[in-house]
Formats: sequence, C-alpha cells, structure tokens
Amino acid sequence: MSSSEQIKHTPSSVLLKWLWRGYLRHQWPLVIAALLFMSLEGSMLGALSYMMKPMFDEVFVAGQYDALWWVGIAIFGIFTLRAVASILQKAFLSVISQKTAAQLRGDLLAHLMTMDGAFYQTHPPGYLLQRVQGDVGSINAIWSMIISGAGRDLVSLVILFGVAISVDWYWTLISCVGIPLLVAPSALLQKFVRARALEARDLAARLATRLDEVFHGIIQVKLNGLESYQSKRYRMQTKDLVRAEVRASVGAAAMPGMIDVMAGLGFMGVLYMGGTEIIAGEKTVGEFMAFFTAIGLAFDPLRRLSSISATWQAAAAAMERLKELLDTKPSVLSPAHPKTAPQGCPDVRLENVRLDYGETPVLRGTSFVAEAGKTTALVGASGAGKSTVFNLLTRLIDTTDGRVLIGGTDVRQIDLPDLRALFSVVTQDSTLFDETLRENILLGRGDVSAEQLDDVLQAAHVADFLPNLPNGLDTHVGPRGSALSGGQRQRVAIARALLRDTPLLLLDEATSALDAQSEKTVQAALEKLSKGRTTLVIAHRLSTVREADKIVVMDQGRVVDEGTHEELLARGGIYANLHALQFRTDGPTADQAASAHMIRTPLPEDPPKRGFWARLFGG
Repeated sequence: MSSSEQIKHTPSSVLLKWLWRGYLRHQWPLVIAALLFMSLEGSMLGALSYMMKPMFDEVFVAGQYDALWWVGIAIFGIFTLRAVASILQKAFLSVISQKTAAQLRGDLLAHLMTMDGAFYQTHPPGYLLQRVQGDVGSINAIWSMIISGAGRDLVSLVILFGVAISVDWYWTLISCVGIPLLVAPSALLQKFVRARALEARDLAARLATRLDEVFHGIIQVKLNGLESYQSKRYRMQTKDLVRAEVRASVGAAAMPGMIDVMAGLGFMGVLYMGGTEIIAGEKTVGEFMAFFTAIGLAFDPLRRLSSISATWQAAAAAMERLKELLDTKPSVLSPAHPKTAPQGCPDVRLENVRLDYGETPVLRGTSFVAEAGKTTALVGASGAGKSTVFNLLTRLIDTTDGRVLIGGTDVRQIDLPDLRALFSVVTQDSTLFDETLRENILLGRGDVSAEQLDDVLQAAHVADFLPNLPNGLDTHVGPRGSALSGGQRQRVAIARALLRDTPLLLLDEATSALDAQSEKTVQAALEKLSKGRTTLVIAHRLSTVREADKIVVMDQGRVVDEGTHEELLARGGIYANLHALQFRTDGPTADQAASAHMIRTPLPEDPPKRGFWARLFGG
C-alpha cells in the first residue's frame, strides 16, 4: 500500500476514459436519455430568464392585460417541463449509478479472487473491504455529478449566457471580469483536495483493517484486557481521518466560495453600468431584469460545476486506488498451453524445490515423494516449511526454483482450475460462511442427490449432531461457523472434502485444536476420507501420524529424514527428539516399551506413571 504522497497522480483524462470504456459505455442508452432530459431541464432556466423582459416591460410597465395571461401560462409551462425533466433525469441517473457501482464491485471482487497468496500478505482484508465498499461508493457519487454537470449545468450555462449576451454583450463581459483571477487558485485547490482525498482514503482503509482485526480477534481482545488499548488506537486513527476529511472538505468548499466572490464583483460592475444606462433611457427595466436574472441564474450552475471539480478530485483519489488494484496482475497464472491434469490417484513429487520470500529463504532444495494412494506425513518445528509445501502443490504460490510434480506433470503446466480440482483440503481452522449448514457443505453445487448428501453426512459424522440443530441442515451456522463447535466445523469440512471426491487430500493440523472425544470422531471420518487417495498430512502432534506410510521430517526448509515411525525412532535425530519431547514420561515411553515388549494392560490399582504433558497429548 502506497501512501498518498508516494503515488503519482493519474491524469483525469485517463481516469475518465477508463471510467467510460469500462463501465459507463455499457449504459450509453440511459446516459443519452439522461443527458437529453438534463438539457431540457437546463434550458428552462434560460427560457425563464428570457421571460423577465416581457413580464416587466409589457405587464408591469406597459400594463397590458393580454400579456399578463400568456406570460403567466408560459412561465407555468416552463416550471412544469422543468419538473418532469428533473424527475426523469434523476431516475435514469439512479439506474446508471447503481448498475455501474454493482458492476464495478463485482469486477473488483472477481479480480481480487484471482490474486495469489503473496498479494494477500501485503493487502489486509480491511484494506480490500474499503476499496470494494468505500471507494466504489465515492465513485458512485461522481457518476450523477459528472453527467449532471455535462448535461443540465453546461446547457444552462450556455443558454443563460446566450440570453445575457443578447441583451448586452458589454454587460456580460463586465460580469465575468473576475474569472481570470480564479485560474491559479483553482489549480492549487484541486491539487490540495486530491492529495487530502488520497490521504483520507488510505486512512479509511487503515481504520477498516483495524476494525476487521478487532472483530475477528474479539476473544483475544477480551481475554487480554485490550479493550482500552484497541479503543485508544482506533480513536487516534479516527482523529487523523477526521483531520484529512475536514481539510479536503474545506478545500472543496473554497471552489464555489471563490465563484461567489467573483459573482459579487461582476454584479457590482453590472449594476453600476446598467443603472447608468437605464437612468439615461438607453435600456429598459425589462432588459436589465432579463440580463440580471440570466446572470444570477448562471452563477448557480457555475458554482455546481466548480463543486464538481472539487468532488472529482476526491473521487479521482478513490478511482486511482481502484484502477491500481484492477491493473495489478497475479503472479500465478494458468499456462498458455495447459496439459491435461493427471487421471486416477497420482503420486506427488518435489524435486530440489527452492522458495524465497523476498530475501528470506523458506524452502532450500526440498525433495521427497508422496506415493500414490498412500499417506505421507510432514513433521517438523514451526517454520520448517510444511504449510509452504501445501501452498506450492495448489499453486497459491510458485517455486523460485525446482519442480513440483503431480503424476509426473509439473503443476505449472496444468490449468489452475483443473489443478485445484485435484485437491480436497481440511485445515485446523476450516472456514465456514454465514449461511446454512447445507450451503456450507454443498458450496453452490446443484448436482448432489439426497442419497449422496446423506452418505457424506454419515461418513463425516455430521449426522451425529444434526438432530441437535434447530433446523437441521437449514440451520444458519453464524459468522465463521460460530454457532458450531470446533469438532463440528471440522466434520463439516470433511463432508465438503468427501463430496468433492478428489484424488489428492491435504490435511493441515486437522485435529490439533479438538478435545479427545471430538478428535476421535474426526479421526474416524478422516480415515474414511483418506482411503483410496494420495494423502499428505501436516501434524505437530506425532500421535496422529504414527500410522502414516511415510513420515517426512523437515527442518529449516529442508528434508532431513524420512521413513516410517519405527524407522525414524530407531535412527534417532530430529523426529526421535520431537517424539521424546511430546511423549516423555517418568517411566519408559510407549514406543520404548513396545520395542522392548514391555507393554501390559494396566490394572486399576497399578496405573502407569505419566506426567502432565503426556496425559494432555495422549501419549
């Protein structure tokens, strides 16, 4: 995220062209209709000012009764036409603004979902929420103003000045004497408003990020007594936003204010010149009133046009941010000529894979094979690179060097949707949406029969807790699945994976946050899920991977050992050390006892002597 001072302003012509080509062009029939009715509304002001001459000269001064009727009917017709045109143009503008805003939000969301993992490491959710909601809302306000300015106000201005010139061109020139004085201040004000608006947009994004973090971490906020701390930080950032918004608003208000000063100067000159000529009998009162009305009405659209200039600068700041996001290209793309995805149950192979995050190496020549149809576990300390392997397999990120192969095909040669269709993933914190349980399992699929769904619910042990839900499958699970327990959320994630029925299964700490009973239930569901699939498991709790066909030990981005549970224990090294830490007891460990044939069934009066951590981890 760049600060407002670091971003080079995009020219307004470029932003307007992007706005028209990308969005307003699709609404061109409505735009034309709105412009026509705005032109009609704007022209009525000129007609009204023109009617001042017969109203004063023929009705008030000459006292013609016939003129009283036709002048009155004409003025009534002018106001009626203006009312109808105003209603229709506002209706058309509402349709245009809402449709374009909806399209822009949809395009932005669709584009953001194509971005890779590295993008989301530098763009927090609050920032992106502000872009999609706040910035699009700011732009939405400018649609109407730009079209209104181009249609109604410009037409009004041209016609009103035409009436003024027809009365006396010299008076018109005097009334505009202050315009040259506005050029330099207006240019400076526009730059000021643009910079402050950019600053405000950045600050609003930071506030949105702060709110997102507080609300998602509300439990930790409460448990650590951070309410005052977070509230204070939010208030401080809010003060910065208020300051930027006020400065931008003052700058925007200065534009029409300068128009008023210019108008006062022009009116003073016209009053002096016009009054002199009327007293001398060279001009009539009706001519002066027609001119005075035209110029008086002209300054109102002129003020609105100057406000558009200031409002445009604020909208342009939001537009720059949106255009910047939409122009950002994902680094992970489907190949131009993709190969067919592997069929059946493939193996997974990493060949001398390297990955760097900037200057920081994450994987340093990682190589291993996960055999087809078998379970391979990845173990190691935090930061060893285990989760990174999963991200490489699914191409959330790409390798810096080396190859990741599935069934002998490089993942970079497979179309992205086809590649990800090979995987089912169950993680420690399975994401649920604030929808019904049914929708969270089906995820939009309409090709699942009732029998299929019932089989999945039974296999994933979701059916076990369905009777306890008020509306069964149609129960809303709440934000992030908050209405369900951790074990229930995991079983929903397993049901999703069973329904996908993919050849590759990735399990990332799928049971680490569960209690013993929930873990047992989920473990049973995972065993059913992994049958007939190539399964890769990440686990810190070694008790969950003892039965794996192969255990790959990672340390600092490298594979340092691999083998079965018994082979790794026999060789010693990192795995044996991890195992000893997790399963150390006052007596021999379970594995040491097993290898020495010392295991016996403990009697109630002779319980095994175990320490606290061994009991906690079930060792």
